[in-house]
Formats: sequence, C-alpha cells, structure tokens
Amino acid sequence: MINRINLEPLLKAYHIRGGSNYHPLLLLKVLVYGYVTNIYSSRKLAEACRERVPFMWLSAMSKPDHNTINRFRGVRLKHALRSVFEEVVQLLASEGLLSIDQVYTDGTKIEANANKYTFVWKKSIQNNKEKIKKQLEDIWQYAQHIAADEDRMPDPPDLTTINPESVNATVEKLNKVLADNDQADKKVKAKLRYINKNFPEAIAKYEQQEAILGERNSYSKTDKDATFMRMKEDPMRNGQLKPAYNVQISTSNQYIVNYTVHPNPTDTLTLKTHLEQHQSSYGKAPKTLTADAGYGSEENYTLLEQNQVDAYVKYNTFDNGQNETYKNKFPFHPDKLFYNQGQDVYICPMGQQMHYIGNSQRKSGNGFIQTFRRYQAKNCSNCPLNGACHKSKTNRIIEINVNLARQKRWVHELLTSEEGIRHRKKRCFDVEPVFANIKQNHGFRRFMLRGKEKVEIEWGLLAIAQNLRKKAA
Repeated sequence: MINRINLEPLLKAYHIRGGSNYHPLLLLKVLVYGYVTNIYSSRKLAEACRERVPFMWLSAMSKPDHNTINRFRGVRLKHALRSVFEEVVQLLASEGLLSIDQVYTDGTKIEANANKYTFVWKKSIQNNKEKIKKQLEDIWQYAQHIAADEDRMPDPPDLTTINPESVNATVEKLNKVLADNDQADKKVKAKLRYINKNFPEAIAKYEQQEAILGERNSYSKTDKDATFMRMKEDPMRNGQLKPAYNVQISTSNQYIVNYTVHPNPTDTLTLKTHLEQHQSSYGKAPKTLTADAGYGSEENYTLLEQNQVDAYVKYNTFDNGQNETYKNKFPFHPDKLFYNQGQDVYICPMGQQMHYIGNSQRKSGNGFIQTFRRYQAKNCSNCPLNGACHKSKTNRIIEINVNLARQKRWVHELLTSEEGIRHRKKRCFDVEPVFANIKQNHGFRRFMLRGKEKVEIEWGLLAIAQNLRKKAA
C-alpha cells in the first residue's frame, strides 16, 4: 500500500543539499508497521529495526536511531501525513472496500501526555482578577479618605476591565498619593509595596494564560493544547478530570475515512471543523452522515442542510419520543400545545390564547445565533392549572425555535424511514468498534506526543494502521 502512494508531499519536507538521509519511504513503512503491531515508542521502533526481521526487511537493513524516527514523525510528517492518509483511503475506495459518500461519525476522548496536576482553570483566573480589582478599589478608597488636600488626588482609576495597563495605571496613581504621605498607615504602605511587587506581574501572567485558554475552560501546563475532560475510564470512580483530546472520526465499513483532533470536550461543537476537513480532503461533503444525539443541534443541522447532506443525526429527545409513556409524561410542554397558524397564537391547556410578544436570541460556543419566538398568556393568576402548567409567578411565557422545530421534523422523517433505520442500526457496529479496537485490543489509551499538531500526526498514523489492519483481515 505504501509503495502505491505519491510521496511528493513528503519529499518536499527534505532539503536537496546536506548529509545523506534515511529514505522517507523506509521510515514511513517502519512507523506505520510499528503502529500496526502496537509499537508506538521511537526507542522501541529503533530497537525493532535492529532485532526484528519484519522491521529489518522494511528498513532495508538500515538502523535509524530513535532521534531519527522521532524527528521524522514530529517534523517531516507534519504537512505530509494527511495526504498519505487520504491516498490510502482513495486506494481502498477504488477497491470497493469503503465509501467516501456515506460516513458514520463519532468521537472519543484519549488522555494526553501531560501531568494531570499541573492545571490552569479559567474560572480561577477570573476569580483572582476580581480579587485584585477589589483590593485596588479598597486601597483607592483609603487613599481618598486620608488625602488632606483634594487637589492632590488624581482622577479615579478605570477598573472596569482588569488588564496590565489598567493595573499599572492604578498602581502609579496609588504611589503618587500614598508613597510619600506621612499620614498613611504602615500596614497600608506595606500592602502598597506588595501590590507594586506582585500585581503587575500576576496580571501579565493571567493575560498570557487567558490567551492560551481561548474559548476553553482549562489546560495543562505540560501540554497547553490539552483540555481537562471527564473520561469514561475512571478506575478510582471519583470523576477526576484528566488532560485529554477529543478525537473525531468518520468511518465506512470500519475503515477510517476522516479524522480530526479537538481540544473541546463537547461533540456538538466539533462537527463543523470535521465536515470542513472532509471537504478539504475529498473536494466535496459526504452525501449522508450518521451520528448520535451528541451532534444534534440547530447549528449542525443548518450546516448539513447547506452542504446538502442527508443528516441521520438524532436530536436529544428522539429516543424518548419513540416511547409512548414518555410522550404522555409532559402534557404541558410547549411542543404539546396547539398552534393556530392563521392567528399566530398558541393555545394553552385551559384554552387561553398565548400571543406573540417578540424574539430573543442566544449565541452558541461557535458564535451561531439561535432565534426564538416568544409567546405569553394573558391571565394565569386564577388558572386552576397554575403551578402544574408552569412555575413562573407571572403569566406563562414559552419560547419556540421555529427553525429547529422544522429541522427536527426533517430529521425525524429521515431517521424513521427504512434507509434511516438501516443507518441507525449500522452506526453501532461501524464507527464504535473502531475506537474499541484501537483502545482495547491494541492498547492505545494515551498519546505519546505533546501538542495538537503532533497528536494529529500520531492519530493519523493510527488511522492508517487501522485501515491496513482491516484490509489485511
């Protein structure tokens, strides 16, 4: 398989001049065969090239050391491995072993090669910045209190946003008022010296940490791209968070067709990037995509609609909706209310009309804006169902996402069709066994490399190895 692919992208990673190198074709074979046979360490791969006959044959009796193998994996393959993976998939597709147009998508969390105790939390940074803000405001109020002459007081500091500039400006103003003031308390002066020494440096550190965090809530200091996530593997049964990556794959007949690595623990927010990668790799979006309810959102349905993809993707209440007992469990839910389209009103359980009062909007983590139409009843105070129908102290207000309701009807029709039932049944034994095979049968539960770029290389090698193992089987 490796002999049949185009190595031009990989050869571009090498300089024409310089000392002799090991041929990239041989090193690629050694790496891929190592991942096929559960050898992931560069030192063990170097040892295998000296001691194991299959590796000797693949490397043409050359003996690359672990630095050469590790450099090839971490540097040379950075921009070339994706094209190698895509060519392997195209070759398998040409043999009729998989389909690029019908894919099954799922994700799993794999632990990062990072210390689980060296963490940085976004909420902790925000709390510390608020403490700094409060201390600065308190000492500023004291400075105003002891100032003998109001003309000596500079303009009050702007602490609406805590950043290095605002903190430095506040510290300078406090020094101007308190440093040479004989009336100032010694404890306050000592506190001011502490502020001068520590606050600017602390704020600069917090700013740097927030830049690394981005939209995430945490990261590990030993692998700054890894986010703390709740793992399924929990031997201590204490719900401990561990630094990990969220790996997304699309499969066809248990072959990996596409893969992406995300620092975000939520599957819902990963589909957009994952679909864009599929389009970049193969020039088009798949015709059908099947996934579980973790991907069911208005943003994802809109994305699949725009790309003309048949979305066999459950929404969160789909399975419960098939249960007759659950259908009758919430009789006052907005979905159960009658809607009069001509008058644009909903009818409450007591027959009262609920009129349109305006729109509200919400923004998702990816910046997607959801629009809700709001309807309110006229008089709920004397209603006999008050308290059972809703818990609000005022007249009941419901919010209806018209676009999402339409998308749910579209998806429900797809999922309950014969084709949808077939896709739903196949998803369980198409994509999920791939993760089980890699993690359980081949013992890969923790990445060897650090950083998102290198982790993507490592997972790309695992994906190629999985496809070759499947073809051989």
